[in-house]
Amino acid sequence: MSGHDSKYFSTTKKGEIPELKEELNSQYKDKRKDAVKKVIAAMTVGKDVSSLFTDVVNCMQTENLELKKLVYLYLINYAKSQPDLAILAVNTFVKDSQDPNPLIRALAVRTMGCIRVDKITEYLCDPLQRCLKDDDPYVRKTAAICVAKLYDINAELVEDRGFLEALKDLISDNNPMVVANAVAALAEIQDSSTRPIFEITSHTLSKLLTALNECTEWGQVFILDSLSRYKAADAREAENIVERVTPRLQHANCAVVLSAVKIILLQMELITSTDVVRNLCKKMAPPLVTLLSAEPEIQYVALRNINLIVQKRPTILAHEIKVFFCKYNDPIYVKMEKLEIMIKLASDRNIDQVLLEFKEYATEVDVDFVRKAVRAIGRCAIKLERAAERCISVLLELIKIKVNYVVQEAIIVIKDIFRRYPNTYESIIATLCESLDTLDEPEAKASMIWIIGEYAERIDNADELLESFLETFPEEPALVQLQLLTATVKLFLKKPTEGPQQMIQAVLNNATVETDNPDLRDRAYIYWRLLSTDPEAAKDVVLAEKPVISDDSNQLDSSLLDDLLANISTLSSVYHKPPEAFVSRVKTAPRADDEEFADTAETGYSESPSQGVDGASPSSSAGTSSNVPVKQPAAPAAPAPMPDLLGDLMGMDNSIVPVDEPTAPSGPPLPVLLPSTTGQGLQISAQLVRRDGQIFYDISFDNGTQTVLDGFMIQFNKNTFGLAAGGALQVSPLQPGTSARTLLPMVAFQNLSPGAPSSLLQVAVKNNQQPVWYFNDKIPMHAFFGEDGKMERTSFLEAWKSLPDDNEFSKEFPSSVVSSIDATVEHLAASNVFFIAKRKNSNKDVLYMSAKIPRGIPFLIELTAAVGVPGVKCAVKTPNKEMVALFFEAMESLLKFGCGVVSQELIDSA
Repeated sequence: MSGHDSKYFSTTKKGEIPELKEELNSQYKDKRKDAVKKVIAAMTVGKDVSSLFTDVVNCMQTENLELKKLVYLYLINYAKSQPDLAILAVNTFVKDSQDPNPLIRALAVRTMGCIRVDKITEYLCDPLQRCLKDDDPYVRKTAAICVAKLYDINAELVEDRGFLEALKDLISDNNPMVVANAVAALAEIQDSSTRPIFEITSHTLSKLLTALNECTEWGQVFILDSLSRYKAADAREAENIVERVTPRLQHANCAVVLSAVKIILLQMELITSTDVVRNLCKKMAPPLVTLLSAEPEIQYVALRNINLIVQKRPTILAHEIKVFFCKYNDPIYVKMEKLEIMIKLASDRNIDQVLLEFKEYATEVDVDFVRKAVRAIGRCAIKLERAAERCISVLLELIKIKVNYVVQEAIIVIKDIFRRYPNTYESIIATLCESLDTLDEPEAKASMIWIIGEYAERIDNADELLESFLETFPEEPALVQLQLLTATVKLFLKKPTEGPQQMIQAVLNNATVETDNPDLRDRAYIYWRLLSTDPEAAKDVVLAEKPVISDDSNQLDSSLLDDLLANISTLSSVYHKPPEAFVSRVKTAPRADDEEFADTAETGYSESPSQGVDGASPSSSAGTSSNVPVKQPAAPAAPAPMPDLLGDLMGMDNSIVPVDEPTAPSGPPLPVLLPSTTGQGLQISAQLVRRDGQIFYDISFDNGTQTVLDGFMIQFNKNTFGLAAGGALQVSPLQPGTSARTLLPMVAFQNLSPGAPSSLLQVAVKNNQQPVWYFNDKIPMHAFFGEDGKMERTSFLEAWKSLPDDNEFSKEFPSSVVSSIDATVEHLAASNVFFIAKRKNSNKDVLYMSAKIPRGIPFLIELTAAVGVPGVKCAVKTPNKEMVALFFEAMESLLKFGCGVVSQELIDSA
């Protein structure tokens, strides 16, 4: 539809279906066309217009290409739920596949491939066979993709009818787009087949290299990805391939560039000439650097790929370290990746530049980034022996700033430096001991305790220092307790005087009698027996030489690195995991509507365990292939989002971890968000709830279809509170006529949307048998009211006075009636709105209450109501004005449905 067709979405008439039926059967062409547009508009916004199936199909007999496209779109959507009626359209398809107009021929074959109904499949074969040999290249390239779709429905049929051979013939086609689509189809078929289907020979190699120069960018990606599986026979052939692929490095599309880099890296393994290799390394640097001037999401994907490349061939970017320096406005996920690459590229030649950068980063405001920068300095010291002293002097300068988390991170890395260079830099221990009082993080405490224990003989007051930690021994985390135990034993073995004797007795007693940690208890008993039976053996065990730690900047195993490099420009290279770790090879049928997901990039679904995947997201719409070009790269830290509604819906994520199956929730019925009429028999009901301080999505699935539904996955669009799935969706395969209800744990502030606050929560759910369903829910702000929201009266008064009058807002809730003050207070307390005080104002009660949402945003509330009289006035003061509208929405909801609060409508009806 064109931009002028938006009017079709605004129909709200009550008798819409009968009226549309009448218009679809009109004798006037224009009226029929308008009616079909209205039907498609209704279908797009989720209305069930399947009852108009026969009337819409009757409009297929038309020469108007636009109308035909709309009818075909309708057919694709409803054929699965109306398979018997869909067969009525077959004759028109067959007829259209022989139409003089190539656009209509291609449209007919494409639509028949998208209608996933077994009964129709057999009718598709003859038209498809004709179209694969059609005179028009547009029809041939459409038919090529159709073979892959048909293979997915019925692989046996495709092989019996010789379609695979026909596809292989198309690789020799004279049209580059036909070649590209044939390659894409064969690659897709190969991914779902256990035996070799598509093997490139030296003959087909030259055909593909020739087509490469002339097809579109995505055609080039398909061809390049297929070529990356070809192993050249010798160095000469490898050089030839690289020579033909190298011009692709100059392409404007990032996916083409990365696919070309992948092939060059793989073929370089076979090239023996050092001059050729050096020359290729020079050529690869500029395009990789250019990727870092793109938008942040593409930068992130490029950096994840570069991270792998520099581990294999650091010389490519050895002179380009400056491009990885962080800009002040880089998103945190880009900064973190740049930091990793800078460590990998750090060398004796550039270490001074790098340290200056790291030192600057260590004074920034983002705590996580500062920590990583401090740790990076330590990692450079471990990597570069000649630069270790310079790194340590920078760390000592940072310690002098006395920023708590910087000091703690510095101590952690200095401990590793001592391990790497024993008996070299211990002169700085005195400086470290000055910061002892500021340590409050387990890892930093454990590191400092290790240093004291390891160098006890060089520290005069080592026993006093350790004793300061021992006072809180029972409350310390296990990491600190274990380190304290070992350090005290070391001290005793090195200085067996009275002080350490008393300390060791206290520690061993604490670690054996007063602990329930088996690791700590076992270690303490071993030390106790060693010390009491053979102190010399104890020295050999506890004071033994420690293995020197090594540089961990290239932490990937070489075989895994080679596997990841073979998958550059796919999700595998972003996750740094081999495809089989997160992709199910059990093919789910790729539906027509799923193509939209393939085009919007990687998904970030939280998966049902019945999918058989390790809790990670699939890489393509059908969850089948890791070799999907990265079109819209995934953002890292927050698994992602819908185009507008849809385009963002797929993202990153990363980070979804299966959790123990929660207890099936019970309680009142949930609001229906996807009715069964819209969900082709599947009904979804859900709402956000708060249980024991944790937010869950209470979601129920009712299967009204005739098939088992499984492989349920869910994804949330970016939203005001950054809500995202905090675990896997636990739904067992759902038998016909049954329902399942589960609690999905949620995490907040990981999936934030920009712009004004909104209570809208956009959700996408998919399973193995149906299309993707989108629906909207509301985020009730009271689900975020924390258990720490109660304030003392004096604090409440001080906070109220300290906030300016501009921060006070009020709203009337005319439809609420308070029937009991006590019941209202009790009900609001259950939602973490806490009572502070009460006073009378003429004949009305005024309640003062407080609530708090995460990130420490308080709401100071004044409720004014007369018992039994309609109307409640709510006033609120808060430092965050933007959230006020959502707060009133939440309070009105709580007051409308609370105990002791009755709705005015109920009173009127009574």
